[in-house]
Amino acid sequence: MLEKYFNLKQNKTTVKTEVLAGITTFMTMAYILAVNPDILSATGMDKGAVFTATALSALIGTLVMALYAKLPFALAPGMGLNAFFAFTVVLGMGHTWQFALTAVFIEGLIFILLTVFNIREMIVNSIPMNMKHAISVGIGLFIAFIGLKNAGIVVSNPATFVSLGDITNVTENGGAVVALITLVITGVLLALRVKGALLLGILIGAVIGFPIGISHLPANFDLTPPSLSPIFLKFEWTKIFTMDMLLVVFTFLFVDMFDTVGTLIGVSSKANMLDSKGRVPRVKQALMADAVGTTVGAILGTSTVTSYVESAAGVSEGGRTGLTSLTTAGLFLLALFLSPVFLMIPSAATAPALILVGAMMMTPVKNINFDDFTESIPAFLTIIMMPLTYSIAEGILFGILSYVILKLLTGKFKDISVVTVVLAVFFMLKFFM
Repeated sequence: MLEKYFNLKQNKTTVKTEVLAGITTFMTMAYILAVNPDILSATGMDKGAVFTATALSALIGTLVMALYAKLPFALAPGMGLNAFFAFTVVLGMGHTWQFALTAVFIEGLIFILLTVFNIREMIVNSIPMNMKHAISVGIGLFIAFIGLKNAGIVVSNPATFVSLGDITNVTENGGAVVALITLVITGVLLALRVKGALLLGILIGAVIGFPIGISHLPANFDLTPPSLSPIFLKFEWTKIFTMDMLLVVFTFLFVDMFDTVGTLIGVSSKANMLDSKGRVPRVKQALMADAVGTTVGAILGTSTVTSYVESAAGVSEGGRTGLTSLTTAGLFLLALFLSPVFLMIPSAATAPALILVGAMMMTPVKNINFDDFTESIPAFLTIIMMPLTYSIAEGILFGILSYVILKLLTGKFKDISVVTVVLAVFFMLKFFM
């Protein structure tokens, strides 16, 4: 039945490969189950309830991706979007968390409409091929940077912005030591072509963490999911026609749209899933999964749900169909009842997987046309701005804007589609707003 529904043979994959890929994706993104409640609880939201909302929204969004889009991408509340929700909208602008949830709900409804009328699909297909390759490479650098940062290998520095952490101090920076050891072990497993190398590396890293002191057995084995009641359907409708609501919804729309677009294009490019015209297969269904996930997530009580760049870890393990994301969704369901076990794995154990997936995602760079500067400069800006701004969306913004400007100023009007020009205008408005 699985073979027929997901067309495994046609996609040159097997049940075992897909399940391993789904587990790997889950392990690299399971940190959201700990991080999202921690961030949103700063607004006064109940931390336990946010944990349940996070797991359920990831489960529902990923299930839609698995069964409707049949693609190997997982979804969950997005990093960056949750920080904007908590630290800008609530703590910065002084609104209630109910106001922020209402904005997320409105955003989700708008995305459903945009997807139904093929507007988001049109945007995805309008991005030039060189830019699509650049997005994959940029995401590779971005997630590698996330991995290095999460492990403490790279740290912030007031003088130089970033610098090398103290990678030899086991007492003060044990996470970096564990990550580096795990990085070498996982690299060897990959070189030897061991199946499930990334997942094995994560598990080995977690074990190494015990004697070093960064892995800990959970103190509480209560397996009952916390109640959603403190945050379920808690909307605030009194301010929906204010300028603040317009600004907040616009920001959520912008970041979510281009984070999702970037992830779908970048990971599909890496997996050689793009068709001859550079289009993502079943992209409309994939975008609908994102829109439904965001809308349902707001109802449950969490910030914007988006496609996760960590899906690249599962794709690198051979995941090619919805069976990969179905496996990931199943693990989010399991996580509801086994949260102490899953949260036991430290970020230092998953960081090497992100770093190595980043390396794997560099391969499309060879397909970029570097001889034409109107193509290579936008591609380069896309690649470099993603890690430096800590945002997939900002990388795409700089890439599209520079692409349109350079093409117009050099008279290459035929290379630019109407949709691409509209996108550029939209990005300019974003700068001013």
